[in-house]
Amino acid sequence: MEYISNVLFWIANGLMVPVIVGLLYFFIRSVLMLGAFFNLYLQYSKQSKTRLKKNPDSITKENINDFVAEMDSFPQSHFTFALKSLIGAKTNAVINRILAEYEVKADSELGKYKILTKFGPILGLMGTLIPMGPALAGLATGDVASMAYNMQIAFATTVIGLFAGAIGYILLQVRQRWFVAELSILEFIADICGNSDERHSTL
Repeated sequence: MEYISNVLFWIANGLMVPVIVGLLYFFIRSVLMLGAFFNLYLQYSKQSKTRLKKNPDSITKENINDFVAEMDSFPQSHFTFALKSLIGAKTNAVINRILAEYEVKADSELGKYKILTKFGPILGLMGTLIPMGPALAGLATGDVASMAYNMQIAFATTVIGLFAGAIGYILLQVRQRWFVAELSILEFIADICGNSDERHSTL
């Protein structure tokens, strides 16, 4: 039993370096995603002021091109690409395919935030528990310096993991609302263009 316990202890300690590397990666990734989100927010705010998103009820099959023309001044995105594709769609099958592809791309985009939300706290918890063993061992032998060092690592990894998870969660909630709102507009445009079958978002 003691041999098995020692093996588990060695394995746990061996994971410390990969955990710290993973936490640093997710921390840097969360900061970069936060910066990219700021640009997306500015773009989305400008799009929200267009007639397409501000007054969609006034859209008809005859004047739809006038509304879409307002989006040409914005950078290409999954939404603008799907919107232009819907205008040129000839059958309901094509319309349904375009909407399905948009949902797949949206889900793929949200997946980045979901990974950050889940793995940030997981690695943070692992980084907290792994140094606790050496810290308790240092406490038992009276090595206060070793205990303090390991406790410092434990607290630091917890903070980094929670920070990355919090950033991922906040961005996930906001982006999910954006995708759902844009999908509702696309489905509305699809009904105008080709009377597509009713769809329900799974985002």
